[in-house]
Amino acid sequence: MQSKKQQKLVGQLLVNGILLLICIAWTVPTLGLLVSSIRDREDIQSSGWWTIIPHRGWVQVSELPIPENASVDSEITIEGVTATYDEFRAGVDTGDGRQFVWIGNLRNGHIQVKDRQWTAGSNFTLENYGQVLVGKEYTIRNADGSTSTVQGDDLSASFLNSLTVTVPATVIPILIAAFAAYGFAWMKFPGRRILFIIVVALLVVPLQIALIPILRDYVKLNLNGTFLAIWLAHTGFGLPLATYLLYNYISTIPRDILESAFIDGASHFTIFTRLILPLSVPALASFAIFQFLWVWNDYLVALIFLGVTSGNVQVLTQRIAGMVGSRGADWHLLTAAAFISMVVPLVVFFSLQRYFVRGLMAGSVKG
Repeated sequence: MQSKKQQKLVGQLLVNGILLLICIAWTVPTLGLLVSSIRDREDIQSSGWWTIIPHRGWVQVSELPIPENASVDSEITIEGVTATYDEFRAGVDTGDGRQFVWIGNLRNGHIQVKDRQWTAGSNFTLENYGQVLVGKEYTIRNADGSTSTVQGDDLSASFLNSLTVTVPATVIPILIAAFAAYGFAWMKFPGRRILFIIVVALLVVPLQIALIPILRDYVKLNLNGTFLAIWLAHTGFGLPLATYLLYNYISTIPRDILESAFIDGASHFTIFTRLILPLSVPALASFAIFQFLWVWNDYLVALIFLGVTSGNVQVLTQRIAGMVGSRGADWHLLTAAAFISMVVPLVVFFSLQRYFVRGLMAGSVKG
């Protein structure tokens, strides 16, 4: 029989082990995305991101010219190794620890001689971010050995558009919901309970139901394709959760504090701005994280209310989705763009995470 102390220790080790596995499962893809975003195009196409870890692999040691009588229709002999063109393209082991790989075509190609050695992919570059953020040109090597220059994607305008959309769409619902939560918690007025039930009931209404009716109204009001349209949309979609979350927190504030302020002659507005808001920072911060992540990573609402043709107001998610279609093979650019879209939410979360748990636990325990 194990003692209670041993059982508790085993339980803690089991829980911590499971949490560690979950953290690794979430962290490894992010690490792979970061590593891929700083590798060059040829490395990404030829090997996985995990090759940055020291391992035994094929390393080029020299180059050989293509024989003059080489033909794709017959076998080719190079330094005693005989194989077809397709076999050389895939790589032929010579049997003495070397490998011959055909690069390019018959006219402009060459043979890479590789040896198996301890290696690690450390050819890192920040050019990918320059090509994505400011649209710098970059050179690629084609399959036939030739090179071509390609214009990069300038995502700086879309990055600023995402900030322009996200910041107001986060601040506006927080302010409105904070006023509403204070009213529901500490003010007496007719229909307060019914209105609060309606607000809570809106939490279960699917977002997709409201998109088409709101879009029709925006078209009539000539708001579609503007920042104001998406600000109002995200404010409306975020208010029910914000009001409910802030109400749970504000209602737990001791009533003695408010009564003392009322005795001193403070108005509701003064109490709200001087007492409630400073005391509600954990709840405000926790909802700010939710709302910021939701709006920043949103694609559907932006696609509906900003449209696909409005290039001057397209947000980052729209541009990245467009890059997936136009640059599906350029993983060095796609991963750089994806990591750029992750940086701001990560900064926001880690800046406010100390309030996160306190804000979510607000109102969960009373007494």
